[in-house]
Amino acid sequence: MTSQLKNALLGAALVMLAIPVVAQSTATPDPAPKSEVGKRQENQQDRIAQGVKSGQLTAGETAHLEKNQARINKEVRNDRAANGGKLTPQEKAQVNRQQNRQSRQIYRDKHNAAKQ
Repeated sequence: MTSQLKNALLGAALVMLAIPVVAQSTATPDPAPKSEVGKRQENQQDRIAQGVKSGQLTAGETAHLEKNQARINKEVRNDRAANGGKLTPQEKAQVNRQQNRQSRQIYRDKHNAAKQ
């Protein structure tokens, strides 16, 4: 076999082997669906960010809301770590109550007379 033919065959083989690797790395994997708790946390973070952007939240209100949100997030992480990645029904109910309270606080802070 000539060296040109060998190089062509070797090049074709390398391209065939590289195609699956390129296809895997460029494909966007479907993110795992978030839990209801995770979706709610993300939604509330977005509401806080929107309040900051629009000037509806003062620096103090924002700091307070962020601190509460971080506390809830930490509690969820700790509960999941203690239970193999899952929340018990009681923990879900408790987190839901905390998120309800946080949601009302976000609303009150965004709709009070204080502006940034």
